[in-house]
Amino acid sequence: MAALTGAGWTTGPPAGESLWVRVEDPSAAAGVRRRITVLAERLGFGADGLSRIHLAATEAATNLVKHARHGEMLLRIVRDGESAALEFLCVDRGPGITDVPVSRMDGYSTSGTLGLGLGAIERLADQSGLCSRPRAGTVLYARFRPRGAPAGAAGPPFAGLTQPIDGEEECGDAFTARLLDGTVYAMLCDGLGHGPLAARAAWEAVRGAHETSLPGRPADVLGHVHRRMGSTRGGAVAVAAVEPAAGRVRFAGLGNVAGWILGPERRYGMVSVPGIAGTHDGRIREHSYDLPPGAAVVLHSDGLTSRWDLTDQLGPLSHDPLLIAAALLRDAGVRHDDRSVLAVTTSGWR
Repeated sequence: MAALTGAGWTTGPPAGESLWVRVEDPSAAAGVRRRITVLAERLGFGADGLSRIHLAATEAATNLVKHARHGEMLLRIVRDGESAALEFLCVDRGPGITDVPVSRMDGYSTSGTLGLGLGAIERLADQSGLCSRPRAGTVLYARFRPRGAPAGAAGPPFAGLTQPIDGEEECGDAFTARLLDGTVYAMLCDGLGHGPLAARAAWEAVRGAHETSLPGRPADVLGHVHRRMGSTRGGAVAVAAVEPAAGRVRFAGLGNVAGWILGPERRYGMVSVPGIAGTHDGRIREHSYDLPPGAAVVLHSDGLTSRWDLTDQLGPLSHDPLLIAAALLRDAGVRHDDRSVLAVTTSGWR
């Protein structure tokens, strides 16, 4: 599946630009290095950039093998409008880091070896993020930009992740989002089934979102996406317009993509109607919800269980949508299915 571009839209990368790798034995670091080199060369990184990427990715993979349980790394190209970056994401299920500030110090190692420390990864990267809880696990990402790209520029207030079901290279879920005039428009689609046909349905939904005229109503976006998916097997779709300045979220959903508002004290769901976008639809309805200050909005496919709770972590996570998405994928992505999650934060922008 070729990468899709739409003016102003940020879309999850296709299979050729995104790869999940299990990191559970010492040989995994070499495999991570080989795979991330292919992506880095595609973006034109020179020798100095490759050196930084190799060092950071090797340290991250080695830490997973030595200290973590069920470690995985996502290697991907992230495209935001006309710019692109290389990113790796580390996710594990424990034991977590008791003292995060100490772990950032050079030379720190719990295994008695000379460790570079997580601080070295943060310095090597153009952007990074870390969240860890004892007994729950750690999420770490590092982002690198090719020479000439604006270093250190803040990313958009949203981030998404997809992960195909075991045995498939293409994920049947896809997402796209755009920040326009203080509003984030976010769309997530779960194509019916798995594999290439489900992926085709989901990417048609992305194309449909890109074709809509904005600013607009989520119900109108969803209606256009529904018609665009008519030649596919269909899927479940949700569209949200997140407006922090107005203190509201407008939402329209068709099928079982979940929409949540995650506030400082509790989370609550947004209502979708039964149906299948592209084939048989119920009556599309749009609802408006209050958006508390500092809240996050989350869309996810049914590859994630709804039995999750990040309210006790929202404070540390509230400024970084990728950490929210990754923590959710780790904690709730337990079903044998394609998995996707798209998070929008509201802290720090209006």
